[in-house]
Amino acid sequence: MAETAPILTLTLNPALDMATEVPEVVPGQKLRCADPLLDPGGGGLNVSRAIRALGGESLALVALGGLTGDRLAGLIRHAGVTFLSILGPGETRQSLTVNEESTGKQYRFMLPGPVWGAAERAHVFTLLRATSRPGGYSVISGSQPPGTPIDFASQLAESMPDSKVVLDTSGKPLLEAVRNPIPGLEVLRMDGEEAESLTGHALTDRKDTADFAQGLVRKGVARKVVVARGADGNVLATADQRLFSPAPRVRVRSTVGAGDSFVAALVLAMARGQPDDEALSLGSAAAAAAVMTDATQLCRPEDVMRLLHEAEASPI
Repeated sequence: MAETAPILTLTLNPALDMATEVPEVVPGQKLRCADPLLDPGGGGLNVSRAIRALGGESLALVALGGLTGDRLAGLIRHAGVTFLSILGPGETRQSLTVNEESTGKQYRFMLPGPVWGAAERAHVFTLLRATSRPGGYSVISGSQPPGTPIDFASQLAESMPDSKVVLDTSGKPLLEAVRNPIPGLEVLRMDGEEAESLTGHALTDRKDTADFAQGLVRKGVARKVVVARGADGNVLATADQRLFSPAPRVRVRSTVGAGDSFVAALVLAMARGQPDDEALSLGSAAAAAAVMTDATQLCRPEDVMRLLHEAEASPI
């Protein structure tokens, strides 16, 4: 088996994720919560956690600050993720997920995190130039810190010129990456709602999604574009290939971390030299496995392997 390419993940706006349950969400009352689950959160961190769960290794670059940052560092160590701490500005943010037992609804409260200045950004660029590896995969995932420019992802990628950059973003940074493509971007991932916001119309079937994704590739946006179609499955397009992987049917407990689990499995498979159809299938199985777990927990390897046959990718 070929040697696995190195994987680097970047999390500049991490969070101490807390998850709990209440019988009912009622305004104006003290809500007695169940014992909280604490996990290290943030897109890149979740990707690294899921890679480890799937038997892989990665190096997570994580910006940490204040007492919350210290607590988060302890949780990352406990999770067994190899990480390098970046001194971030201010206090690391927190997030709260509350499940309402009576309805099954989930409420997610995300705090913004500290504002980044030019000095902090310059430090990250220097660190990326030192730690990214030629031919390795570098994952930029999760929300951008407050204070960063709209083209921050492009600036980060520019600091890793010989790395295969995987970008999983949304909102204005996604729009910027499509309007002004990042040179050499390996993979761009988005969900179906984001894709429809870019096109301005519904992508009603898999062919529509594949047309859209392949169109972006041929415009030079990325070598591979992945669009998640929710409960339907996932589409991956290159300049000359269009693949669809169905989402295995599972009981949904929490959607937190499904996208990060997908990215982790996809990148791990690619780093191992597996073809795109196998990487897409593993990603879809990992996403389905993630929604089976509680709160901020991610995919379990035994669930991924059990669901893999249901996620087999095929050409569109």
